[in-house]
This record gives sequence, structure tokens and C-alpha cells, in this order.
Amino acid sequence: MQFADIILPVPFETFTYVVPPEMEGRVGEGSHVLVTLGKSKHYAGVVQCVHQNEPQSVVLKPIEQLLSDQPVVTRNQLDFWRWMAAYYMSPLGDVYKAAFPGSMKKERKRTLPRPLPVREGSGYGSQIELPQLSDAQQAAYNHIWCSWGCVQDENGNYSTPSRERQGEGPSICLLHGVTSSGKTEIYIHLIREMMEQGRQVLYLLPEIALTTQITERLRRVFGDAMVVYHSKFTDKERVEVYQRLLNSAEPILVLGVRSSVFLPFHNLGLVIVDEEHETSYKQQEPAPRYHARSAAIMLARQQGAKVLLGTATPSIETLHLARQGRYGYVPLMQRYADMQLPDVEIVDVARLKFQKRMKGAFSQRLLDEIAGALERREQVILFQNRRGFSSFIQCKQCGWVPRCAHCDVSLTYHKRTNMLTCHYCGKTYSLPEKCPQCEEQFTTVGAGTERIEEQIHRFFPEARTARLDLDIAKTRKSYEQLISDFSQGDYDILIGTQMVTKGLDFDRVSLVGILDADTMLNQPDFRAYERTFQMLMQVAGRAGRKGHKGLVILQTRSADSPVIQHVVDNDMESMFKEQMEERTLFHYPPESRLIYIYLRHRDLDVVNHAAEEYATLLRRVFPEQILGPDRPPVSRVASLHIRKIILKIPLSASVTKTRQALLAAQQQMLAIPYCTNLNIYYDVDPL
Repeated sequence: MQFADIILPVPFETFTYVVPPEMEGRVGEGSHVLVTLGKSKHYAGVVQCVHQNEPQSVVLKPIEQLLSDQPVVTRNQLDFWRWMAAYYMSPLGDVYKAAFPGSMKKERKRTLPRPLPVREGSGYGSQIELPQLSDAQQAAYNHIWCSWGCVQDENGNYSTPSRERQGEGPSICLLHGVTSSGKTEIYIHLIREMMEQGRQVLYLLPEIALTTQITERLRRVFGDAMVVYHSKFTDKERVEVYQRLLNSAEPILVLGVRSSVFLPFHNLGLVIVDEEHETSYKQQEPAPRYHARSAAIMLARQQGAKVLLGTATPSIETLHLARQGRYGYVPLMQRYADMQLPDVEIVDVARLKFQKRMKGAFSQRLLDEIAGALERREQVILFQNRRGFSSFIQCKQCGWVPRCAHCDVSLTYHKRTNMLTCHYCGKTYSLPEKCPQCEEQFTTVGAGTERIEEQIHRFFPEARTARLDLDIAKTRKSYEQLISDFSQGDYDILIGTQMVTKGLDFDRVSLVGILDADTMLNQPDFRAYERTFQMLMQVAGRAGRKGHKGLVILQTRSADSPVIQHVVDNDMESMFKEQMEERTLFHYPPESRLIYIYLRHRDLDVVNHAAEEYATLLRRVFPEQILGPDRPPVSRVASLHIRKIILKIPLSASVTKTRQALLAAQQQMLAIPYCTNLNIYYDVDPL
């Protein structure tokens, strides 16, 4: 009798089922099967392995149906899933749930679409003449290949070394190119070279919005040999992409966001991680809480592929590894066509507010520059990293602030819907007419993108404005339409959150206004300075990208902050040096590794006692490495109270032994009667 260990889309490892006699020989590793879990719940699962070891003292159910004659998961994928589950301390079921398009794991009997035919000769731009690289770009292009240990033949083409020779140099390279230096053109040349060698390429972007601008540019070169994969596509479209890759090793370019690392590549040759510093690459909820950059590096390692990390503002961890020689490093500090970097001008908002010279969220200097840009028929981007109309509303008399009934946060006021919204659990509330405590009127506090848009209409009634945030760009079509309209000049002013900072390229933008540079600077996080520098440099890079030197007006209450001065001077080196000194002193990454341990429970007393008990257990194993337990900045979400423990791991420590110690302590905790419904989860390498 045969048995199958099956991965199901539930937060457990595997479940064992009996392979019916009529399915023996047909069910194997990677098979797609339908099973019953519990009394009546049906799940589509993936077979991890088939064996003859019958579990003891367990009544096993048989597999009900084989959903596909061919495996739907490759051996490489299963290896990758197992690595991700182990490294990020997440059950295999959660990895499977994240990896598959929705309809491939539905809880009903169904048959997958028939495999798409292999597209022979679809073409990938080998006959299309690409724009010639500039001298600086060509030097960077050659340097990248050399850093990978590749050799150039007599025709000027590069060939990847054999697996035996790949250990001679790093297979990961950091391309550190300033904004508008032409990194994308280098990517395109690398992709075509790799595809001409018959290899597949994964091109990762941090935001769906970025795929909109670059899709047509890549489509002109790679045609049908390029596919796009992200969550804004329909489930049917994602299944088609999955099936195409599953059934073919054809040279193909996949353009996508973080979930693209789960696709069934057969012949992966290159992974490009664009804007590698972006926090959007980190999955927060639900599990697995993986970082797509790290996952892509492991995926490439398993398949013998090369990795290119590209950014204008490298993460400190990545730059540190490049400085150590563990990654190749290629600088590109010259903008394309010798365009100059924009001037950055600081406006001290604290002084202007004291003098009562601010006009809403705007300084007179910024308003004058906006007026000048509009008169010259140029475009403006205004960056405010907060959506909604105001941060919260507050009683004028007693100071009472409406808060979410389920989360430990104030509610954001959205004027368009006239509702209060929790940006953690998503629950909305009606706007109260009067304060329930003293019956006085409310006043709005703080400014979000919605309020900025209203003020711009008041100052510049003739200007055509658009807003880019999660409230407006909810679908793929709305993303694409808004960005396309702004690119074509249908709008004069674009007001947005951090969505406008991530690599968007607009020809006519001459002015960028940063309305509140302190939003991230004051976060209680050791990465606050690094993130502020990266975000401000990225949004500043949107100005003056085509033929004109741009201007950035940076409004801040912290004009004397070192990080603000580093932005003005475009001084990545000083920022890196200062942050490395601080992190070395306090043993933070990249000088150590972090694991955040979270405990959640509906009862406040239970979570407090459990957190103290768990920290005590961990200190027996890690006596000097545990911080906490403590309350996170938001200590209750969706009616669950949260406590947080920080584990600092020396770089020399064994990852496997650390994981085993944590899971052993977790088992001890969950055996305590009052911890029955306690939820413990881990955030490995948190951001």
C-alpha cells in the first residue's frame, strides 16, 4: 500500500493520505490531488512525496481525485518551498497558499485548464536593434558580466560559466546607478543576451504600478516571449502564465512583483531585482513573511542563475555585502545624456509655522515654484506619504480622538466618502456630528493626499490635478490609466504617496515638492534614517529627468538633521558610514540577524503572561540576545493584543540550531493550558 504526504493550503506542514490502488503509479511528487480534511472540507493539494511508511494509530483517508495527469509543481519548486518554510519559520501549507494562483487551490472538485502549447519561435527581440548604450552604460554592462565570472567570445557575446566554475566569483552583482542613469537599458541588453543563450529571466519590481510603465517598453523588444505576473491580474491570467512556464523551458521573460518567485522556472538564467532597497519586497501579512530579494537570490542559487540587484539607493545590508566582496559592485554615477541631478532646496517649516507664514501645507516658496512650472507648461509631483484627508479628527474642547474599536490606532478621516477608516483592519465608521464626551465640534489634524489635493484646487483652480494612492488606484486598470494620462500630459500636478517614488519616469516633470519629509524620520525604528534617505532621494530623482535640470523643494521641521543634509548633498557614502557605525555599536543588521517573535491573543492578561514566560524560556538558550517582551507601536490589531520579543543572532550562529531552539520553546509554551489559543509567529529578517 502506498501513502502520500500532501501539502494543503492550511497552516500546517503535510497530511498523510492513502493512495488508492487505481492511482498507484499515477500519483507522485508534485501531483495535484483533491482530498477531504475533517468531516467535509475539500482541498486541492500538492503531493510532496509518496512512500510506504504507514503512520501508526491514525485512520487515514484516501485521495479522492487526481486533478491533473501531469505534476503541477516541479522538484525545484518543492525544494524552494521547503527552504522558504524552514528559513522564514512558516508552515509548508502557508507557502503553498502563497505560491499558487487562487483557482488552483480551490476547495471544490475541478480540473485545471489544459496546458498551453509551447510557443515555438515566438521571438524575443533578437532581430530588433536596441538603442546603443552610452560609454558609461557599456562600461557598466561589461563590468556586470565580468563580476559574474563570464567570458566574452570573438563576436563580443558573453557566455555564462559552467556550474563547476561558478564558484570562482560572486553570482550576485549590485548595480548602483543614480536616478535616470539608464539602468533599464542595461537590463534590456542583459535580458536579450541571456535569452539568446536559451535561458529564462525573472525581472522583479517592487510595485505593480512600475510594471505599467515598463511593460510596453519591454514588449516592443521581447514580444510574446514576455509575460507579466502580479496580483492585479485575473486568476485566469495568472493560471495561464503558470501553465505556460510549467510546460515549457522556452526562453521567456517574466516581469512581476514578489509572488513571481514561486513560478515554475525550468531554465532560469538571470534574476533582476530592480529597486532592491524597497520595503515592498517584504511580505508582511499573511505568512510566509518572506523577502523577495532574499528569496530570489536563493531561487537563482538553486537553479545556477545570475542575480543583478539594481538601485540608486542601495540598502545598507546589500551595500555592506558588496563592500565585503561577497557581491559584485558596479557603480553608474552618471545620468544618461549627461543630465544633471536636480537641485534640492530645504524649507524650514518649523520656522515658517512659528512666523505664521505657512499656507495650509505649503510654503510660499513651493507655491511660487508650482506657479512657475505651470506657466512654463511643465509638470509637478507633490509627495505626501499619508493618504486620506487628515491623520485624525480631534474634539476642539476636550481633545477626544475617535479610535478603532478593534485596533490600537486613531481613525483616518476620508472626506470623499465622509467616513473614518482604520488603515490596519480596514473597518470604516460614520463621522460623528459631535464629540460624545463634551458635545463640541471636531477639527481635522494633519494633512493627507486628499487634503493636499483640495488645497491645490484652491491655490491653482485652473490646474489639472491627479492623485495616486491606494484609495484611487485600487485596480490594475486604474493604475495604468492614471500613469498613462500623466505621462501624456493630461494632468499638470500629480499628488501621491510613496507610490510616486518608485522608478516612475515622466518626461516633463521639472518640480518635485516634498511636503513633509519628517513622516518616516521620527519612526521608532533603527532603519528610520536609511528609509528616509532612500525615499527622499528616490522622489527627488523624478525631477528633471529629460533634458532639464529639475528642482526639489523639501519641506521639513528637521532642517538641521544629518539625513536631510545627506539628501541635499546626494551623499550616500556619509549616510552609509554613519549608519554602519551606529549599527556596529548596537549590534543591528548587517552586523547581526534579527528575528521578531510576535504573540497574539484576545485576552490582554493571557498575552502578557505568555510573553513573559516565552522570553524567560528563550533567555535560557539565548541569555544575551533577547530584548523584550514589549508592546509594539500598534499593540492591538483586529481585536488581538500583540506583544513582541526581539532576538539578535550573531552572524556566526547556526540558523538551523536557532530555529530548532525557537520551535522547541514554542512547543513548551503551547503545552501550557492557558496558551491553547495563543498565536505565535516569527518575522525573520524584519523590515
